[in-house]
Amino acid sequence: MTRGTTRGPTGPSGPSAPTPADDGTLRRSLSFRDLVVYGLLFIAPMAPVGVFGALNAKSHGAVALVYVFATAAMAFTAYSYTQMVRVVPQAGSVFAYARAGLGEGPGFIAGWMAMLDYLLIPAVAYLFSGIALHALVPSVSQWVWTTIAVVVTTGLNLWGVRAAATVGFLVLALEIVVLMIFVVSAAVVLATDGAQRSWAAPFTGEGAFSLGAVLGAVSVAVLSYLGFDAIASFAEEAAGGSAKVARAVLFCLVMAGVLFILQTYLASLLAPMSAAELAAKPAEQGSAFYDTVDAAVGGWLHDLVAVSKAVGAAFAALAGQAAAGRLLFAMARDRRLPGPLSKVDARSGVPQRALLLAAAITLVAAVWAARRDDGLDRLVSVVDIGALTAFALLHLSVVGWFAVRHGPPDVVRHVVVPLLGLAVTIAVIVEAAGSAQLVGAGWLAAGLLVLAAQYSRRPPGPPDSRFVLNRRTG
Repeated sequence: MTRGTTRGPTGPSGPSAPTPADDGTLRRSLSFRDLVVYGLLFIAPMAPVGVFGALNAKSHGAVALVYVFATAAMAFTAYSYTQMVRVVPQAGSVFAYARAGLGEGPGFIAGWMAMLDYLLIPAVAYLFSGIALHALVPSVSQWVWTTIAVVVTTGLNLWGVRAAATVGFLVLALEIVVLMIFVVSAAVVLATDGAQRSWAAPFTGEGAFSLGAVLGAVSVAVLSYLGFDAIASFAEEAAGGSAKVARAVLFCLVMAGVLFILQTYLASLLAPMSAAELAAKPAEQGSAFYDTVDAAVGGWLHDLVAVSKAVGAAFAALAGQAAAGRLLFAMARDRRLPGPLSKVDARSGVPQRALLLAAAITLVAAVWAARRDDGLDRLVSVVDIGALTAFALLHLSVVGWFAVRHGPPDVVRHVVVPLLGLAVTIAVIVEAAGSAQLVGAGWLAAGLLVLAAQYSRRPPGPPDSRFVLNRRTG
């Protein structure tokens, strides 16, 4: 099998020295650890905390099994990312991949739908941070805390990708330490006082096992993983090239899966309320994890988890904002968004204008939601549909690149696996809330109108030379 040289806009995909950031390129300065930090920050090691109660009730108690299935489901998406990042090592992630594998139009739509995710998920994270900090310091309004979180993290992103990654590493370490404190404390309680239910219950459920109930809960649980894909947005800034990005994507997914399964297993064993009781009392589901920690271990750990979630949410938004900035930058560089957004700051090496626009949009959305009683529900209901639609186009991009444009493909790797991933993604979209589907359809319709307007002014040109890559790479 012949292998050629895979090139992005900055040269070979292997290690290279940092280059001046005055020609529309990004500096290769991120290590494997930095990529993992961005991915895990965006996901958040304790992401299941907020949905634990709902998942426990929905799955009839088999919440740990739900995360086993969810990790397996998301593995298809991670696999498709690793295939495409090797042949298209560019910023912009799914926008660049769909553009290479499916064409200019689908590429724009993939980027357009991903925008809905990348711009609003940070807004949700900032809002979570504002809510948690307001609970700790009630004298300061929720929207004020939210604004402070946006300003601080935007400043770090503008400072430079390495500086943001370094601070992010410290925050991620704090989150993991708090999670390990919970794990050790839970293990001690289980060893001394025993479990509230059968040791197998988090995998088999309480009472009669229901596969349908577990699969229904998976459609919610996969949303805990949104963010690992943001790693691909830094492909042009990875010092080790696209192969290192691919490894980081897979590592983050596996690490997140292990952490999610472990914490939900322990929480399920210690939960004072059964799955049936949680199902009968929906109002108790949101605080179920905190109530479990409070009842089983003590208020001190409850407060520690709350502080960790407050800080962690803000830095999850930092990673999301950075990914959103790269997406806007890549689309602007390819003339799908206003050209000034493709400007790279010569000092910091980051796309400052794109980052500032992303920050402004997330700030408006987060503060709007923070000032409404139903703001969180309204915001959460729309953030996921964009990512899921982009994932669907990602899977099709693998088939398009390897099977259609550069065949013959490896049938299993480049047709069967991505089509299985597509089927899983469509199933999750079908299970999404009706309001989210309507917003997604409206956003898609707007994107199609923008695309039509662009084509009327500038018909699609010849394929970008950056996509003339080795068809067997990856």
